[in-house]
Amino acid sequence: VERAEQVAQIKLLMSRLDAGMNVDAGGFRRNPTNVYADPDLAEREWQTFFRGHPHLVGLSGDLPEPGSFLTCEYLPTPVLATRDDDGRFRAFVNACRHRGVVVEERDRGEARRFTCPFHRWTYDTEGTLVGLPNPEHFGNPDPSCLGLIELPAVEDAGLLWVHPDPDGAIDLDEQLGHDLRAELASWHLDELSYLGRDDYDVACNWKLAMDTFGETYHFPALHSQTLNLGFHGNVQCYDTHGRNHRMLLCKRDIDGLRDLPEDDWEITTAALPVYWLFPNVQLMPFAEGLHLVRAYPDPRDPGRHVSRITWYLRPEA
Repeated sequence: VERAEQVAQIKLLMSRLDAGMNVDAGGFRRNPTNVYADPDLAEREWQTFFRGHPHLVGLSGDLPEPGSFLTCEYLPTPVLATRDDDGRFRAFVNACRHRGVVVEERDRGEARRFTCPFHRWTYDTEGTLVGLPNPEHFGNPDPSCLGLIELPAVEDAGLLWVHPDPDGAIDLDEQLGHDLRAELASWHLDELSYLGRDDYDVACNWKLAMDTFGETYHFPALHSQTLNLGFHGNVQCYDTHGRNHRMLLCKRDIDGLRDLPEDDWEITTAALPVYWLFPNVQLMPFAEGLHLVRAYPDPRDPGRHVSRITWYLRPEA
């Protein structure tokens, strides 16, 4: 975040804190319950937002070296992401070209070869078929025609994007916008290392989870002895970037900046930035690292979803 923007946002948070006010939405709004429960709407969301849209599958730190890989099973297409021997980020449909069995069942690791457990067809980090038992029984097929199906993949400013449709396209200027791309790049997310991950299978709609993560009104009641000790509940800044937006959650440490010169103000002392990246991602950078939240709907039940929460650290943390 640019220095002048940091100072302006900190001043805005201070003014809202002093006035006892939050972002003014300009009126009251009620969401109809069918938004969270209608199976027809859920199917349209699955096809449009998830099958037809690029997704963030991780950070560069998830693939730290050539030969590292990760998988994602919660998108419409199961994804196997690799870093090949040249250091290039690639993504493939995680399904053998023989019978469609999942090739790599682990969630992450290091491997130069990926072998299907059904008939031992084997692929390399570029998705090329490099071995199969008894190839003569298949007429000695051309391996170049039977590699893993490659998916569109882009690595940008430490973020790993994949489109689940092999014929899809990734245009980050259209998806994020130039200003938001530049702001995300300013956090140097490519320097972060993977720390750990938890998946939570929850009996609620994915949008309800995203909505709940997007407000601090509940902090004093629900998190009185945890988050409420570090944050002022219901005090935020809010900006939109197309379909994406950024919130700043006001930390209690902001009061310590009042007696310091503005040159010493740091946004990570005053606030926790929360970037909502359409459709299902929250990025929360802080001084020591990053907290990444992704909400994946259950395509069979609009009343369930999986929240995948991942932590990353900076080298000096």
